[in-house]
Amino acid sequence: MKIAILGNGGREHAMAYEISKSPKLKKLYCIPGNAGTSFIAENINLDINDFNEIGKFVEKFNIDLVIVGPEKPLVDGIVDFLVKKNIKVFGPNKKVSQLEGSKIFTKKICEKYNIPTAKFGIFNSQSKAINFLESAKMPIVVKADGLAAGKGVYICENLEGSKKAVEEIFNGKFGIAKQLLIEEFLEGEEMSYFVLSDSKTFKNFNTAQDHKRVGEGDVGKNTGGMGAYSPSNLINSELEKKIINQIVKPTFKAINEMGESYTGFLYVGLMIKNNEPYLVEFNVRMGDPECQTILPLLNSDFLTLIQSCCDKNLDKQNIKWHNKKSLCIVLCSKGYPDDYKKDIEIQNLDKIIEYRNNFIFHAGTKISDNKILAIGGRVLNFVCISKDFKSSRNSAKEKISDLNWKNGFYRKDIGHKIID
Repeated sequence: MKIAILGNGGREHAMAYEISKSPKLKKLYCIPGNAGTSFIAENINLDINDFNEIGKFVEKFNIDLVIVGPEKPLVDGIVDFLVKKNIKVFGPNKKVSQLEGSKIFTKKICEKYNIPTAKFGIFNSQSKAINFLESAKMPIVVKADGLAAGKGVYICENLEGSKKAVEEIFNGKFGIAKQLLIEEFLEGEEMSYFVLSDSKTFKNFNTAQDHKRVGEGDVGKNTGGMGAYSPSNLINSELEKKIINQIVKPTFKAINEMGESYTGFLYVGLMIKNNEPYLVEFNVRMGDPECQTILPLLNSDFLTLIQSCCDKNLDKQNIKWHNKKSLCIVLCSKGYPDDYKKDIEIQNLDKIIEYRNNFIFHAGTKISDNKILAIGGRVLNFVCISKDFKSSRNSAKEKISDLNWKNGFYRKDIGHKIID
C-alpha cells in the first residue's frame, strides 16, 4: 500500500514509525513531515491546509490511503474533500469534527444526551460574560469556542484573571470569537481515553495522562503538552464501563441521529472524581504527545487497524498491547510556550542509540544542509517503555542528558503523581 500521512509533529512521526513496520506498506509519504520522518518516509513539502494541492499529489502518485494527523484540516473538511475524489482517508468528516472544532457544539450534545460534564454557560458578548463572572464562584474555567492549539482554556483563580481571559478571547487571541464558554471548575484527576471507530464499531485504544503546564509541579502556562504516560493509573473495569456507557455510546448515538458517521480516533478528555467520569473535551484525532506514548505499547499491526476502520470491519480486529509502562518527555526550545529561537542546530542526535524500548520522535525539526534544526516550540519526544514508570522516566531523562542540547529544556517530573 502507498500511504500518505498529513502533519509534521511528534504524533505523525510516531504514526509513520509504526506504519513503517507493516508488511503491507509499499511506500510511505509524510506531508510535510519533519527531520525524523525523513529517515523512514519521503517528505513532501506541501501545505496540509491547501486541499487542492494535497488532492493533486494523492491522485498523481496513486496513494491508497491518507491518514490525517492534526485537527485543523479535519475541522476544515479535508475528509469530505478527499472522499468526493474517491480517495480513501482515515479521519472524521467536517460535521462531526465539530466535536473538537466547537466546544459549544459538544456541550450542547452533552446537554441533550445527558453526558456527565461540568455545568456551563454560553456568552456572546464580553459584557454579558463579565457580568456573570462578577457573581460566579472561583476558580472557574473560561474557554475559547474554536481551535486554539491546546491553549484556549483558562483556569481562573480570581475575578481579575477571568476578566482578562474573556477580554483576550473576544479580542481575537484565538481567531474571531462570536461566543465563549464559561464552566464550573471540576475537581479530580485528568485522564485521556482513546477510541478507534469505523463508523459501525468502536474499540478502546488505550489510556494516557498528559502534562499541559510548562512548569514542574504542573504550574505555569498551558502548552501543547510537556509529556505523558500510558496507561493511566486511574483506569479500571468499572470506570471503563461508565466511560463507554455514559459518554462514548451517547456521543456516537448523537452522531448517528444527526445522520452522520464517525471514522477515526476519538480522544475523550476526562476528569475522574471518586471513580466517576466527567467529559472535559473531545479531540477528533490522537493526542500529542499521548500518541507518541501509546503507540510503542501496541502489539498489533497499526496499518491493518487503520485500514479496517476505512473498510468498516474493525469488529474483526483484536487490538493487542504490550503489558508495559510507557512515558514520554518532550524536549522544548527555551522560551516555549512564549517566544523562542528557530533554526537552531541539534547536534549529537546521531550518537544517541535508540534500542528496542527507547524512541525519539521528532516534532519541531527540519533538515537543512544535512543538519537537523529545531524550528518549533516542542522539538523532540523521548519515549521509553519498561516494567514501571520510574524506570521509563529515568531512561528518557538519561537520553536527554546524553544529547545535552543547550538550547532546550524539559520537565523532569513527568508522571510525578504516580512515581513520586
